Amino acid sequence: MTQQGVRWTADQVLALAPDAASRKAGSKLGAAGPWSEAGCSDEGTVWGLCKGSGSKPYQTVVDLADAAGPACRCTCPSRKFPCKHALGLLLLWAADDAAVPPGQAPEWAGEWVAGRRRRSAAKEAGDRSGASPGSADPEAARRRAERRAERVTAGAVELEQRLADLLRGGLATAEQSGYGLWEETAARMVDAQAQGLAGRVRELGAIPGTGPGWPVRLLEECALLHLLGQGWLRRERLPEGLAATVRSRMGLPASADGPPLRDRWLVLAQYDTTDPRLTTRRIWLHGSDSQRTVLLLSYGAGGRAPELALPVGLALDAEVSAYPGAGQSRVSLGEQFAPPAPARTRPPGTTTSRAAARYGDALRADPWLESVPVTLDRVVPVPDGASWQLADADEDTALPLSPAARSRPGLWRLVALSGGAPVRVFGECGHQGFTPLTAWPEGPGDAVALC
Repeated sequence: MTQQGVRWTADQVLALAPDAASRKAGSKLGAAGPWSEAGCSDEGTVWGLCKGSGSKPYQTVVDLADAAGPACRCTCPSRKFPCKHALGLLLLWAADDAAVPPGQAPEWAGEWVAGRRRRSAAKEAGDRSGASPGSADPEAARRRAERRAERVTAGAVELEQRLADLLRGGLATAEQSGYGLWEETAARMVDAQAQGLAGRVRELGAIPGTGPGWPVRLLEECALLHLLGQGWLRRERLPEGLAATVRSRMGLPASADGPPLRDRWLVLAQYDTTDPRLTTRRIWLHGSDSQRTVLLLSYGAGGRAPELALPVGLALDAEVSAYPGAGQSRVSLGEQFAPPAPARTRPPGTTTSRAAARYGDALRADPWLESVPVTLDRVVPVPDGASWQLADADEDTALPLSPAARSRPGLWRLVALSGGAPVRVFGECGHQGFTPLTAWPEGPGDAVALC
């Protein structure tokens, strides 16, 4: 039970699932049959015993008051987080007051939660003290930063030469050379500790031969890459905010140094992107008082899901601090003053024309920006030939859906939710179109996650 006594919805619980298989298996355990001695506390703990294949039931406990989202422990052998038993227990808790009644946590659950909260409190105290490895020797840290900057500069100069060679030889050579040319160039940027350049170079390698107009797209991306390299080489002449953006785009680490901003943050969207080395989780938040939309990033290595999990529709009373950079929306999550709890509020919406203008304005501060967060009010999903668009119900304007949006099942959930009527949609608006992430019906109703 949350601090406010409001239980989550099934959709919010299933949003925690690390994959489709866990979602399906957890749904099967969301009934009272396999569970015994289940209960919950006002402090945000849910527990229960689940009958498994062995003689002893699995002990499952979930801490809903954790600042980074629900934390759980289960005696089953699964390496997934959360496991199917934790998902099943939360589904049972969300659906049935009688099956998971309020009560006193058993010793095995109470000890784990108390120990975890002690460790979290100690970590927060250490973070507030500002202690960090290497902070005792700022001169050594300065020398390391200078050496890395020199390597990044060498990588930027080498990339400029390679781009010049490509344009001198003609873009047709990019298709003939294959992906190996780009992968080798990206590896050179990794050696130079310019991870941002390496990532953009790998994206270049996926463009040649991808259909009509690929040379134009390749030239556009080469121009942005050239602009980034030149921005780094001339960073001392740039305004402070733009210079910070260039450092971030190059892949240099930075700390969230903005003043803490406390607000009641509505979780607008959460979705993961993966590659063989890393899973990146993006969580969009909207402040009810500040009216700011900000981004939390969390990472999981080696195929593991990131620890931070905040399902759509929750709200949290917390502080966030902004990262440096002109027009940047990324923040870090600071002190949390209450456990996440379901909310019924919605962010204010805008028109499709103003959304496009907002992206244009943002490009002035960050020319490499892929998209901006936008909530559209009163739009209708309508087919547009072989594609789809969001048409403004009150204006003669529309935004095309991005290729990523057209390939996701969330498109059909959006169409079903609308049924031809206007809806409110939150998503990312960029040069490839609009990617819807969450939607609300025009009348009363909960948020529907589309990703």
